[in-house]
Amino acid sequence: MKLVETGVIWNVELNWQQMLFEFFGGLGIFLFAIKFMGDGLQKAAGDKLRDILDRYTTNPFMGVLVGIIVTVLIQSSSGTTVITVGLVSAGFMKLRQAIGVIMGANIGTTITAFIIGFDVGGYALPIMAVGAFLLFFFKKRRVQNIGEVIFGFGGLFLGLELMSGGMKPLRELSSFTEFTLGMSDHPLLGVIAGTIFTLVVQSSSATVAILQGLYAEDLLSLAGSLPVLFGDNIGTTITAVLASLGASIAAKRAAATHVLFNVIGSIIFLIFLAPFTMYIEWISGLWHLENKMQIAFAHGSFNVANTILQFPLIGTWAYIVTKLIPGEDVGIDYKPKHLDVHFIEQSPSIAIGQAKEEILRMGSLSVQGLETTFSYLKTKNKRDAEITCQIEDALNNLDQKITDYLVKISSQSLSLQDSNRHNMLMNTVRDVERIGDHFENIIELIEYQETNRLELTEDAMQDVSEMFELTIATVKKAIEALDSSDDKLANEVYEQENVLDKMERQYRKNHILRVNEGKCSGQAGIMFADILSNLERIGDHASNIAEAVLGKRI
Repeated sequence: MKLVETGVIWNVELNWQQMLFEFFGGLGIFLFAIKFMGDGLQKAAGDKLRDILDRYTTNPFMGVLVGIIVTVLIQSSSGTTVITVGLVSAGFMKLRQAIGVIMGANIGTTITAFIIGFDVGGYALPIMAVGAFLLFFFKKRRVQNIGEVIFGFGGLFLGLELMSGGMKPLRELSSFTEFTLGMSDHPLLGVIAGTIFTLVVQSSSATVAILQGLYAEDLLSLAGSLPVLFGDNIGTTITAVLASLGASIAAKRAAATHVLFNVIGSIIFLIFLAPFTMYIEWISGLWHLENKMQIAFAHGSFNVANTILQFPLIGTWAYIVTKLIPGEDVGIDYKPKHLDVHFIEQSPSIAIGQAKEEILRMGSLSVQGLETTFSYLKTKNKRDAEITCQIEDALNNLDQKITDYLVKISSQSLSLQDSNRHNMLMNTVRDVERIGDHFENIIELIEYQETNRLELTEDAMQDVSEMFELTIATVKKAIEALDSSDDKLANEVYEQENVLDKMERQYRKNHILRVNEGKCSGQAGIMFADILSNLERIGDHASNIAEAVLGKRI
């Protein structure tokens, strides 16, 4: 009898193990597949999502449409909101535009639930086989991207099948049945459950898919499922909140709006839960929707209706979050301020002057980037690193915009003087952009130092600090020379650049001696030398700007 009892206990434990393995293994495959599919879609569509968000979100309505499209492409509302928070933080996007994108992202993410609603789980493995065939037997990148999409699509359903198999034994568990019945009687319990689970998984698509599986297995009623669905939408906001931590005030406000939008929507639909449930039942009967598709339709209806209801309140939400998160936001303005295309045909000479003004603005940003890089070296404050990376992004963007503007000017008939000015600016803009590349390299070296816990001696820090200060002063002087076309300042830049060259050689020798004496490690020595090299290269670019001012590069 005891053996029988032991056997029974062992069998129950084995079933629990199988259930947990299938469920969490299926969840892992699902999360991997949805990311893999999203990456493939993104590559196939072209990796220009940030540019799309920047260019086409001119107003909140366009923001909603772009939010839908981008989320469908990358299969992740969290991904879209994180990109949006980054753009707001960087100054590419205003808060009102961001709110529209976030609303659109909530609608776009429902497409995953509709895909899952078409139950093709039995064909998951052959679909994955087709995807793998395209991935491994074709060298063309576009075909491989399509293979990623197909493989991910099949993996989506394989993960769902495993999760569904893991959840089936739950119907035999009386405690789980009582819990689900409790959620039907107490909708707030369902909202909390959905929120917590999505906070943990950090994917509303995954939690909605699990909800579809529970409902399809009759483990949850429709009235019990809908509050969980609302909770899923609240839980997904955690990704945007995490992305905004340590970011600018504008980014925090965008993340707060995401939370506010989903929480307010959930409260509204909880109040009208009974009519909403009746509506879904009526639609399901009218269109003969399967259980999974009913949840997908409820998910879509919730997010579309929530957006329609709250769209007129975008200005209100922007005002509220500004009051909730006060303070003046210090952001980097990525967009050009002086490049008026009307001047190109009307007065190319003025257009060249406008391009010069924008390059001077770039120069000021490069000096700011060097100063924050130096600050990061001394304090290891992560905020300095983030600001520096934003500045480098801004320099890249301005470089592209100014170069395009100058190319358009070159198609006009220019005087000899204007032609010389034009050529000088074409050369200069690239040098300013390259300064950004070098201080970004230094940021990466400092992060490498932090990760590997490398220590620089006091003498090494003094050497690199002296060279940093002179580099900043040299770039400042080069930008001043460009602004005033001052030959004297340009010649001083030459002299300072020669000093930087001598500093690099001398400080390298000093550090080799310290390494030989065992005062500093070899790894730290390499990092130190690389920082010096980048500073010396920045000096070279400052010297190139001085050459352009003196007319030696025309």
